[in-house]
Amino acid sequence: MATTAESIRRYAGPPIFSLGFRPFFLFSAVWAAVAVPVWIASFTLGDGMVGPTDGRAWHIHEMLFGYLGGVIAGFLLTAVPNWTGRLPVTGAGLAGLFALWLAGRAAGFAPAAFAMPAAVIDSAFLIVFAIVIWREVLAAGNRRNLPICLMVTMLSVANVAFHLQGVLPAIGPGAERAAVAVIIGMIALIGGRVIPSFTQNWTSAQGIADRPTPFGGFDKATLALTAVALAAWVAAPYALVTGLLMILAGAANAVRLWRWRGWLVRREALVWILHAGYAWVAVGLLLLGLSALAPVAVPFTAGIHALTAGAMGVMTLAMMTRATRGHTGRPRVADRSTGLIYATILLAAAVRVCAPFHAEWSPALLAVSAILWSLAFLGFAVVYGPMPMRRSL
Repeated sequence: MATTAESIRRYAGPPIFSLGFRPFFLFSAVWAAVAVPVWIASFTLGDGMVGPTDGRAWHIHEMLFGYLGGVIAGFLLTAVPNWTGRLPVTGAGLAGLFALWLAGRAAGFAPAAFAMPAAVIDSAFLIVFAIVIWREVLAAGNRRNLPICLMVTMLSVANVAFHLQGVLPAIGPGAERAAVAVIIGMIALIGGRVIPSFTQNWTSAQGIADRPTPFGGFDKATLALTAVALAAWVAAPYALVTGLLMILAGAANAVRLWRWRGWLVRREALVWILHAGYAWVAVGLLLLGLSALAPVAVPFTAGIHALTAGAMGVMTLAMMTRATRGHTGRPRVADRSTGLIYATILLAAAVRVCAPFHAEWSPALLAVSAILWSLAFLGFAVVYGPMPMRRSL
C-alpha cells in the first residue's frame, strides 16, 4: 500500500490539489485579508454590502466558519493521513471540498430573498468535511483522534445554529460562543501535541540539554478544566462561576505554556511563534473570566479578540507557514519576510485587544488593527502563495 508521500509523488494533477493545505491555506489567507476590510467598510457605510445578514454577523461568521473553517480543513486534511496511515484526499475529492468552501464564501453575499439557500450552501462544506474526517479516522481505527472528529462536528452544528438565528434569534450568540469554544479547544488539544514536540526537535538539533516538560497529568487536568470552563462560558458567559472557571483555566494554560520552555527557542521564529500564539489562549481566558467578574473594568470584547485575533490569528499563521514550508520541501526556518508576517499579526492582535479599553481611541485602533491584520495575511499570500502552486522541492 502506498504511503502518503508516495501517493503525493504519484499524483499527476494540478499541484494545488495534491494535498489539503495547498488550496485551503492560500485562499483562506486571501479571504482573511479581504474579509476584514469588507467588514470595516460595512461598519462604516452601513449594512447592505454583505447579503442577508448585518455586517457584524457576517464578520463573525466569515472569521469563525469561513476563514478558520478553511484553515482547519487544510490542516486536518494534511495531518490526518499522517495520524491514520491512510492516503490523503487529493485531486477531484479535494477540489470538490474546496469548491464547497468557495461556494459558502460567495453565499455570504446573496440577497436576503435567498437567505435560506445561501445558508444551506454555506453549511454544506463543514458537514461534508466532518463526514470525511470521521470516515478517515474510523476506517483507520484511530481512537486517539476521535475528539478531533467530535470538535469538527460541533463546529458544523454551530454553523447551522448560526444560520438559524434568523428564525430563532436567541441561539445566535450561543452559536458564536460555541464556535469560539470549539476552536480554542482544538488549539489547546493539538497545540499540546505539536508545540512541545517542535520545541524538543529544535532544541535537540541545537544540542540544548533542556527540554519541554512531557505531556502528563497536569496537561490532562488543564485540558479538562479548559473544556469545563469553555462549556460554562457557552452556557452562561456572565455568571460568577463561569468567570472563576475561566480565570482558573487561563492560569492553568499559562503554567502549561511555561512548562514547554519557549525561551529555549527564541532564536527560531518558526517555533517561538507557536508559543506566542498559545499565550493568547491564556490571556483570552483570563480576560473573559475577569470580564464576567468586573465587566466595567474589563470589556467582554477584549477577551473575545484575545482568543480570535490573538490565539486563532497567530496560531493559524504559525501553523500555515510551518506546514507550507515543510510540505513543499523547504527548510523549517523562518526568513525575514516570515518574521515580518509574525510581527504584524502579533501587533494586530495586541492593538485589537487594547481598543475596547480606550473608548476615545477605539475607532482609530480598530482601523489600525484591521490594516495590520490584512497586511499579515496578504503577506502570507504573497510570500507563501507561490509554494502550493508548484511541485514540492
